[in-house]
Amino acid sequence: MPLPDIRERLSPNYGTRGEAPNIRAIDMLVLHYTGMQSAVEAIDRLCDPEAKVSSHYVVEEDGAVWRLVPEEQRAFHAGVSCWQGEQNLNHCSIGIEVVNPGHEWGYRPFPEPQMATVEELCRDILSRWRIPPYRIVGHSDIAPERKSDPGELFDWARLARGGIGLWPAPVANQARRRGRGVGVVERAAALADLARIGYCVGAATERVAVAAFQRRFRPERWDGLVDGETRMRLRQVRETVELAQAQAELARRRRYN
Repeated sequence: MPLPDIRERLSPNYGTRGEAPNIRAIDMLVLHYTGMQSAVEAIDRLCDPEAKVSSHYVVEEDGAVWRLVPEEQRAFHAGVSCWQGEQNLNHCSIGIEVVNPGHEWGYRPFPEPQMATVEELCRDILSRWRIPPYRIVGHSDIAPERKSDPGELFDWARLARGGIGLWPAPVANQARRRGRGVGVVERAAALADLARIGYCVGAATERVAVAAFQRRFRPERWDGLVDGETRMRLRQVRETVELAQAQAELARRRRYN
């Protein structure tokens, strides 16, 4: 489907991505849910100068799209966050807020018109910026100790089928290992895979980081425990990320050689 006409309500909450010649390149896309009771309430807050928060886009449940901050500017959507060891992610990212009440106000599935627009909007953004699939993330991926959005009902697999982000198909015997614990060595390897994928894992954030991974890549169960199924899924996603990184590096070399 074509992208709907984009409505504009410019937020005063934005900044620069740096000063020339040190302007930060845009190479990340972050998806959120609004976590408020209505789209009007969410947009009002994102445009409130006292709130000091914003996003580049908002997608309503009927598929309507609002632009609040031009892509070239830095929106205030990521907050305190980390991915692949990098912080200050507002400087390098584009943020999309997807209207949904969230876990506090009655979390619910994302309607088809909304998901179709999210897919087209992401594709439109990717046509302008060189954003690798392993840097298309959810808010909970980059701030797992604070955030749980866009949550376990968000259809990451659909986006990946459309060429947006990563979603390796679960292996056939993965479900049979559900609930089985892992040993100390396997658990350490699982946490190493979690960090290799991009999650910033510390002693205090280990369980919430695992839960964030599960919400994203194993949404049927997100208890933060490293069981056999989670271990297998972590390995599978890590291998997919590494393959995508190798392909990106090869493409980079071809561009400059």
